[in-house]
Amino acid sequence: MLNPTEMLLLLLGVVILVGGKKLPELGSGLGKGITEFKKGISAAGEEGQKQVPKEGEQKTGDTKPGMSTL
Repeated sequence: MLNPTEMLLLLLGVVILVGGKKLPELGSGLGKGITEFKKGISAAGEEGQKQVPKEGEQKTGDTKPGMSTL
């Protein structure tokens, strides 16, 4: 974990590199990016759960009755 002095130096470096006026814009963009990432992860998880058949269920597909689903 960073101690307070290291966090202050890191923040000062970011302000110098980005600029004070662009800092709120950078924070907003970072927040929106994290939100979109979380939405994508949850959507992928829900989609993955739909595709995994439960125990005892057969996958539906284009196989004919009596054919194995290998």
